[in-house]
Amino acid sequence: MVYVKKVNIKGQDYYYLFHTIRQDAKFLKKSKYLGKELPKNIDEIKTKFLHEINNKDKSDIDKLVESLTPVERKVLPTLKQEHELNAIASKLKLEDIEVLRALSWLEDKNLLKIHKEEKEIIEIDANGVKSLKHGMPETQFLKLLPNTLDKIKEKLSQDEVNISIGKLKKLNAINFGKQISITDTGKKILNEESKEILFLRKLPLELSKLDDKEIYNELRLRKELIKTDTKKLITFQITKLYGEVIDHGIKKNLIENLTKEMLVKEKWKNKTFRRFNITNEVPKIYSGRRHFVNEAINYIRRIWLDLGFKELEGNLVQTSFWNFDALFTAQDHPVRDMQDTFFIKNPSHGKLSNISNNVKIAHETGYKYKWNEEEARRNILRTHDTALHPIKISQLKLNDLPCKYFTLGKVFRNETMDWNHLFEFTQTGGFVIDENVNFRHLLGYLKQFFNKMGFENIKFRLSSFPYTEPSVQIIVFHPVKKIWIELGGAGIFRPEVVKPLLGKDVPVLAWGLGLERILTDYYEIKDLREIYGNDIKKLREVKLFLK
Repeated sequence: MVYVKKVNIKGQDYYYLFHTIRQDAKFLKKSKYLGKELPKNIDEIKTKFLHEINNKDKSDIDKLVESLTPVERKVLPTLKQEHELNAIASKLKLEDIEVLRALSWLEDKNLLKIHKEEKEIIEIDANGVKSLKHGMPETQFLKLLPNTLDKIKEKLSQDEVNISIGKLKKLNAINFGKQISITDTGKKILNEESKEILFLRKLPLELSKLDDKEIYNELRLRKELIKTDTKKLITFQITKLYGEVIDHGIKKNLIENLTKEMLVKEKWKNKTFRRFNITNEVPKIYSGRRHFVNEAINYIRRIWLDLGFKELEGNLVQTSFWNFDALFTAQDHPVRDMQDTFFIKNPSHGKLSNISNNVKIAHETGYKYKWNEEEARRNILRTHDTALHPIKISQLKLNDLPCKYFTLGKVFRNETMDWNHLFEFTQTGGFVIDENVNFRHLLGYLKQFFNKMGFENIKFRLSSFPYTEPSVQIIVFHPVKKIWIELGGAGIFRPEVVKPLLGKDVPVLAWGLGLERILTDYYEIKDLREIYGNDIKKLREVKLFLK
């Protein structure tokens, strides 16, 4: 116990703190000088002084003992007598996993060395247990003789009868007549304990230590007599340090938790707390989170909303009219073939809009062919989210302008999957309708978007689409494949698209961008197929989508 004492030295009073400790067989007195006057925070100084003494004078063994968890302290004394995990668990009435965890921690403290190995163990099965109790089926068969086969079948199962007859005939132990009778050889077999029973009594056995495998090979072919399982056996060897800890003694009254009551009533004073090792690696804890593609989708949604766009949603199944015809894509264009588009079998056709006649006139005037209504009514999985643009534009009135909308969702292409193509992927598109916008505004929107997505160097390449003029592709250089890849397409809707929908030719900026290709740079993905591989380890460890 720490106490204060006033000491007179050459006529002058000085204050000291004293504390007596035991070291082996000796008692030592520790002191601390306080000054000529007693400090006001004497209680705080006492606590600090005691803490310094306790930590300064403790040996490595003391500190090691104080770091043992409750289960380690429980397991430790048994390790001299028991050297297998299962035996320790049984003796201490603990779960195997608790003992294994304790052994692993003790190994980290260099108190033992764990050895793991796999062994094939022969164990008795359900019919083997019955045979030990009632005898082997062939022995039971012999005990029922002489008898008819029908009477024997009342006592034994068909499988037992079959195997008994086969085995006993081979040994010349039975004769067949009106009844089945036992021979002298059979009587001799009946009076001796069978080698099968002797083998079953020895189980469990290690397969590798089996001297005579003939009986094993015979019994394993019989139904549920024996079974062979591969088991992981965990053994350990104690170290020299283990002996030193045992000789030192294991403290059992360590405090594990600091409670509110202990703080309020100061019960923590002069107590020994268990030491915690904060340097050991611990299992990673993975918090719940969205798939990284969904994280990116939410981020992209925020970009467009921050730029003043409204979100536009629609069905995954659309008629060819909205997906192609309303966008001035000719009815004989290759993208409308089976090799590029998924057509719906049932229902195969949908309804046309009340603006279909306007679209028909645009096609027949522009392409000089007869527009086919049935072709336009065919249902498909939308091939681009731009299919939603004409639907919305057709619903607008001139006094709704200017306006701007964005889309974000799945699209489908009948394509062969490779490192750069998927048959189902996500697009983000948008359109701006305004009398005062032009091609430079379009490039400005795209640059702003890609800058927020982390792309500092993108290029625009002139291109051609049936429904935009002028048209561009957004491209970036792939550092691994050493080629330029397309991230999306954009342009200004042609008058043949806008006028049938809105009744007036107004500038409409439009674009459609492939989300997965955009993500490859941020996540350093070299193959688009990796994105939806659903490797749980990768999904847990992939970085958050933050820009």
